[in-house]
Amino acid sequence: MKIGVRAHDYGKMEIEDLARTLHETGYECAQLALPKAFIGIDSYEDINLEKIDRIRNAFEKYQVEIPVMGCYMDLGNPDDEIRAKAVETFKKCLAWNKDLGATVVGTETAYPHLSKEEKKIWYPHMMDSVKRIVDEAARLDVQAAIEPVYWHPLEDLEAVLDVMNTIKDEKHLRMIFDASNILEFPEIDQDAYWSGWLKETGKYIEAMHIKDFRLDENRQYCPTLLGEGVINYHAISEWLHKERPDLCLLREEMNPEHAAEDMAFMRNYNNKIILAKKQTSPKNDDCFFS
Repeated sequence: MKIGVRAHDYGKMEIEDLARTLHETGYECAQLALPKAFIGIDSYEDINLEKIDRIRNAFEKYQVEIPVMGCYMDLGNPDDEIRAKAVETFKKCLAWNKDLGATVVGTETAYPHLSKEEKKIWYPHMMDSVKRIVDEAARLDVQAAIEPVYWHPLEDLEAVLDVMNTIKDEKHLRMIFDASNILEFPEIDQDAYWSGWLKETGKYIEAMHIKDFRLDENRQYCPTLLGEGVINYHAISEWLHKERPDLCLLREEMNPEHAAEDMAFMRNYNNKIILAKKQTSPKNDDCFFS
C-alpha cells in the first residue's frame, strides 16, 4: 500500500512548497482539494490550465501521486439551483482532471448532517446527480468516486449497492472507503461489519481514507490519533493485504505535529502487521481537529 494524506490538513501552501513538504515528510500520495490546499486558488472558479499544469508538474517532480482530486459537492440537496451548481462544478473538475491526472474525482453526497427522514427526501436527488456526473465521466473517459457517510443520503451498504446497480458503470463510477464515516455504532462486531462491506463493495474501491475517533459523553465525534480511537482495523487490514495491496491509504484529519506517529501506524499495513487498537487510553481528551 502507498501511504498518503489529505493535503489540506497542512493548510494552504504554494503549489511547489506543498508537493515538497509532502515528499519530505514521506508521503507517497495525496488527496487534493485544490481550493483548500493551494494559495491562489480560493474557489473552483480560480482553476485554470496553467495552475493545473503547475500542480501536476510539481507533484510529479516530488514523486507524490494524486489518487483523488477532491470536489466534495452537495449532490443530494433538494434545492434545484444548489444541486445544479454542484453538478456543474463537479463536471468542471472531471474536465480539469483530464490534465491533472488524478485517479478519481471524489465527492460525498451532501454537506449537512441529515435526519433519517431528510436522507429519504434527499436520496432521489442524489441519485439523479450521480447519474449526471457519471454520464459526464463516461463522456470524458475519467472516473468519479462517491464516498458513503452515514448522515448523508448515501448512508449505508444498501444505498451504495443500489446506486452501483442502478448506474451500472463500474468503470467510471468508483468508491472511496472511509471506515469512520460509516461506523455509526462502534460497539458492534466490527470484524463482521467491515468484512460485509468489503465483500460487497471491494471491487468498487479506488482509495481508502484512514482516520480514527472516539465519542464524547454526548456521542459527538472527536478525532484521535490512529489506534487511539474506536476503529478496529483488523478485518480491513486483512482485506487490503489479500485483495488490494496496491491501494492508496489517505490519512484524514491529520495533525502535522503527529505525522510521524500516524505514518508509523499506517506503515504497519505494508509490514503486514494487523492493526490492533493500542492498549492505552486516549492520551488527549481534547479534539485537535474540527
